[in-house]
Amino acid sequence: MELVRELVGAYQSFERHAALHIRREGLSPAEFDVLSTLGNTEGMTFKELGRRTLIYKTTLTGVIDRLERQGLVRRRPSTRDRRSMIAELTAEGDALFQRIFPEHIAWLAERLESLGCAEIDASVAALRRIRNLFQ
Repeated sequence: MELVRELVGAYQSFERHAALHIRREGLSPAEFDVLSTLGNTEGMTFKELGRRTLIYKTTLTGVIDRLERQGLVRRRPSTRDRRSMIAELTAEGDALFQRIFPEHIAWLAERLESLGCAEIDASVAALRRIRNLFQ
């Protein structure tokens, strides 16, 4: 149970720290997740977006609705499947992504840079092994 507590605690601490920067931009973590996932793409279906962000479909629709009202995302019909909609960044959404994503990576790197390369490699390997145990 100690491992589980530490994993959960590490994730919660990471999320709290990451959310501080994201909320300064007026976004929720889920909105940032969608913007980051759609960035540098031609857009994607809700199904693909849900798979890549791990946001439930019902929650994803609300997140897209909010981003659409802010003028950051738009929906368009899929040319491959008339039943599907594609979510894509607007010019304003892309400009926000281009600015905020590198800032966010730098925000996180400030904390992570105190780890050495060997420590990062060992952590990545351990976390990957743990994840694979549950797949």
